[in-house]
Amino acid sequence: MKTKIHTLMLSLVVACVALMGAVGSASAADQWFVLGEKALKSTDPSTEIKSTGGRWEKDVKQVKLSVEGADVQITSLVLHWDNRPDDTMKDVGVLKAGGQTAPNNAPGMKARLKSVTVQYKIMGGAQTATLKVWGFD
Repeated sequence: MKTKIHTLMLSLVVACVALMGAVGSASAADQWFVLGEKALKSTDPSTEIKSTGGRWEKDVKQVKLSVEGADVQITSLVLHWDNRPDDTMKDVGVLKAGGQTAPNNAPGMKARLKSVTVQYKIMGGAQTATLKVWGFD
């Protein structure tokens, strides 16, 4: 009888340790990564940034934008999803150099981002800026 109880307790401890390890490794995989980036020019009013990587790299939970080099006023932002309706946002505002937007949730639990179309204006007389599209998985 003692052997069965000890075996049962040992099994329970091993199962708990395995479960804790699985939860820890799943949360460690959640991180922000660059889906795509493009140099913006003051002479262009808009651009499209295609997501890089394969099918699984484009599958994200959230999306955000960041800009480097100059402040950028974003007048329209369209997130193009694979097999989902596009998300369109108007008058996003001015994204400061070195800053980023608030994260936008993907439709459903996860979705595959094909590309982003941005209408913009570079502020402060700068000629270029770099816009990055970030994905969270």
